[in-house]
Amino acid sequence: MAPAPSDSGLLALLYGTVLGRTLLRPLISRPVSKAAGRFMDSAISRPLIPRFIRSNGIDMAEYEAETYQSFNAFFTRRIRSEARPMEPDPERLMAPCDGRLSVYAIDEDSVFTVKNSRYDVSALLGGDGRAADFVGGTCLVFRLSVDDYHRYHYLDDGTKEDNHFVPGVLHTVRPIALAHTAVFIQNCREYTFMRTAHFGTVAQVEVGALLVGRISNDQQSGAFTRGQEKGRFLYGGSTVVLLLQKDAAVIDERFWRATARDEETRVKLGEGIGFSQTGGKHA
Repeated sequence: MAPAPSDSGLLALLYGTVLGRTLLRPLISRPVSKAAGRFMDSAISRPLIPRFIRSNGIDMAEYEAETYQSFNAFFTRRIRSEARPMEPDPERLMAPCDGRLSVYAIDEDSVFTVKNSRYDVSALLGGDGRAADFVGGTCLVFRLSVDDYHRYHYLDDGTKEDNHFVPGVLHTVRPIALAHTAVFIQNCREYTFMRTAHFGTVAQVEVGALLVGRISNDQQSGAFTRGQEKGRFLYGGSTVVLLLQKDAAVIDERFWRATARDEETRVKLGEGIGFSQTGGKHA
């Protein structure tokens, strides 16, 4: 189990003081993020790559060999399939991405609480009326750090509807921001409803973060298979949120215990994290 990392002095200043929050406003705007994204897409960003690898201790042996033409091309690098084996049991819920996992119960008011911030599922889904379908269910939050594999994959076989983009700003997703701001309902995000073979209807929300200019999903509506790549985040830390309906899955107890201690648990794409509650009955 991995406790949440400590936050830097700069983030403490920006989120913990009146002056810092004033300075923060332009930094979290979409125009600033887009400008940073254009730089990260350009060839002049390539010199940043070696230092980033060293400072974050990234094991490049896990990734496909490639010559990167920009920092964002490096940031969205593809991982070797053998480095992220998929859980073989289809009734075992698997992590859709690398990240630091926390789990929360969704109460009768369609609310869950993260770091003392209350999140209304309807607001998270941009006002979508289907939020009520998740009352009594489970919210899984996968927080990606800059050193993680930044592509995300489908958790089961199924079909999906179109992606829905919700505009917003771009706070960091580090713990100090979560403690001061309802980040997941303020940040730019994209959500979709997926009808899955073993876990019923699942809502997946990709949440952008500070200097993440784009959330890039590969397809609109259609069929998908377990382990298939769904999309990617460009530069920055990011978050994938899964909403499961009541009785869709039993999440492994170790994740509940860690979350109750205010700890995140490091997981990798394809790792088993729970079991289908009703097997194939959702299909």
